[in-house]
Amino acid sequence: MEFNHISVLLEESVNALDIKPDGVYVDCTAGGGGHSAEVLNKLGENGRMILFDRDPDAIETVTNRFKGDERVTIVHSNFSEIKKVLAELDVNGVDGIIADLGVSSHQLDTAERGFSFHYDAPLDMRMSQQGTTAEEIVNSYSQKELFNVISKYGEEKFAGSVANAIVRARDKKRIETTLELAEIVSNAIPAKFRRNGHPARKTFQAIRIEVNAELTVLEKTLPDMFECLNKGGVLAIITFHSLEDRIVKDYFRTLKEGCTCPKDFPVCVCGKSPKALVKSAGVKATGKEVTENNRSRSAKLRTAKKL
Repeated sequence: MEFNHISVLLEESVNALDIKPDGVYVDCTAGGGGHSAEVLNKLGENGRMILFDRDPDAIETVTNRFKGDERVTIVHSNFSEIKKVLAELDVNGVDGIIADLGVSSHQLDTAERGFSFHYDAPLDMRMSQQGTTAEEIVNSYSQKELFNVISKYGEEKFAGSVANAIVRARDKKRIETTLELAEIVSNAIPAKFRRNGHPARKTFQAIRIEVNAELTVLEKTLPDMFECLNKGGVLAIITFHSLEDRIVKDYFRTLKEGCTCPKDFPVCVCGKSPKALVKSAGVKATGKEVTENNRSRSAKLRTAKKL
């Protein structure tokens, strides 16, 4: 099996980790192993790389790619388990963690995975290939629940119309495929708003996020990731849409927050001090990278170095 994926912001993210030759590093979203391979190129023989992914296709790919490299440990798990897994591996701290939160090209381009509105396939969208599918959500959630998911995770201004259209359609026939859903959504969007990108894009994003609990996992796990860092360790997160970027940005803001005492206090009594060095703005893909890989256009890298 070939896991096709072009690693986004590869040079920028790996450079941000400031690799120590004998350091320990974690790739929370191994995918095809692009970021991990670049880290390994900078590691010495005493370095270590721990790779997480919940997608069995990715696990198979990186297992084959890094076979025989004793520096590599591969973990078939959601990165939400990072603290537990590192404890089981007797790893007390790591020098860098990277997470590329985007859906991989392999997942999007493999029709039967059901992520894309460009191919006709069963409605699936499960990154882990386990658990509740998109089809089950589309056909079982109430109209209100669908509205909440589509408006919150898709930021779709016509979420009400889309939710109504889905409910009406499934009353006649169960919605089973990606193209069925894409057509229902497209017809629910007013014609003059269908010109800027595919009209089903936001709804598909929303349902995918719900299927995989992406934002819930991210918000819960960021503090665990930071806690796992050694002093001077770097947390590097690549986001692809405003919802997940906002979560990362807001958490990183808390890490760099210092004293919150009123300015007229003669001495600090709150005891707060910055926990991390955080760059003020996210790093975006260069024009050259966007030209070579259009999927990088919305990517943004944020980093936090533990003090």
